[in-house]
Amino acid sequence: MTSTADSVAARPGPAGAPRGPRSVWVDTLDPADAAAPARPGLAGDEQVDVCVVGAGYTGLWTAYYLLQADPGLDVLVVEAETAGFGASGRNGGWCSALFPQGAERMARESGAAAALAMRRAMRETVDEVGRVVAAEEIDCHWRKGGTVVVARTLAQLRRARAEAAADEAAGGEEGLVLLDAPATREHVRIAGALGATWTPHCARLHPLRLVRGLARAVERLGGRIVEGTRVTSIVPGEVRTTRGTVRCRSAVRATEAWTSTLPGSRREVVPVYSLMVATEPLPASFWDRAGLAAGETFSDHRNVIVYGQRTADDRLAFGGRGAPYHFGSSIRPGFDAEPRVFEALRATLRELFPDLGDARFTHSWGGPLGIARDWHAAVRYDPATGLGSAGGYVGDGVATTNLAGRTLADAVTSRRTPLLDLPWFGHTSPRWEPEPLRWAGVNAGLVLARAADAAERRRGRGTLVGAALGRLTGH
Repeated sequence: MTSTADSVAARPGPAGAPRGPRSVWVDTLDPADAAAPARPGLAGDEQVDVCVVGAGYTGLWTAYYLLQADPGLDVLVVEAETAGFGASGRNGGWCSALFPQGAERMARESGAAAALAMRRAMRETVDEVGRVVAAEEIDCHWRKGGTVVVARTLAQLRRARAEAAADEAAGGEEGLVLLDAPATREHVRIAGALGATWTPHCARLHPLRLVRGLARAVERLGGRIVEGTRVTSIVPGEVRTTRGTVRCRSAVRATEAWTSTLPGSRREVVPVYSLMVATEPLPASFWDRAGLAAGETFSDHRNVIVYGQRTADDRLAFGGRGAPYHFGSSIRPGFDAEPRVFEALRATLRELFPDLGDARFTHSWGGPLGIARDWHAAVRYDPATGLGSAGGYVGDGVATTNLAGRTLADAVTSRRTPLLDLPWFGHTSPRWEPEPLRWAGVNAGLVLARAADAAERRRGRGTLVGAALGRLTGH
């Protein structure tokens, strides 16, 4: 193994690959998918039943379940780039029961029963995604091995114990198990691990293969997808684009971080970048020492979020926050690359797995995710206007989007189901502050999180800053 970094990251990719750095997911697509041309754009004005804006997970799940509920619907998905161009095709591949708002905060704001229903719905959603993957024969490397979150300092171990105790007090709804150091090593052998938490409610997958397979499933059901068609506004009865106007009974906005680029929506979410790196395929001798044999995803209990998986072709794919928020909620291809953050991710992964030695890092990439002001994902639909939306997943969207799509399908087709009683349906988050307050606040939070982690590494105990961050995010 040699130590060259990102040796293939700049090669041209298939149609629809982000214009910034190349992800490992692009280079490990099914060959037929990789060679497929982009879909045609909108060819002028259209009249449909439902127009879905955005061909990521939210938009495609919504279209999928609409067509399952009513095969006679004329459903059109409009995408500015290509299916899976955004976070849906670039993420860490965790299909988990995580919800961005913490369970305790949700219980305070919505009541214990509603919070419990939301948590159960998220757990069921992980298995629903697995069911569709099998039914539609989507080869996305699905493997449900759970998540292990390691504690490497005393402060992290206290957080792990507190999380496990809170779940036990709530009846064990999350299935969260506190592991000691030997039990942790049965899942993953990370240097310095004092213990960990483990939950079974997560599957590892290839995110771009999932979104491409889901797009094909929508088309098999009779839905249509147009690409290269940028939406300029969404109003009752009309979706206006650069290539024509779509008239419709219902319009669903599924644009996640790109919501901030639509007129009047700049302060609904902030686009915050999450970046990833990936190694070359690693030999069996490494995995004999490292573990992750059951397809577990992994993280640790630090304040600045990190996340990783062992891919189906035996790479380590590892990501984390740390890139700055860009003034004015800007989204640009150049923001997908932050050399300082990429180097920090490589260094962190080598620290976690010293046996990486001189292994080569072949890819580095990134992209924006959407964060609402109260860190609360939401689904909305107004039958009077026919306008719906979903988003604000804070990076926990691989499974959450499926629940959003099912909920929107029920709302659009006027089916009264328990999904419409979940506390995120109809929730409206406050708007983010205007600039420069938004820029200062978001980036200050990142600085504080880094400072809390550095202090915990030095002192081995929690800090007031770390406690404040937990209260801020609801975790």
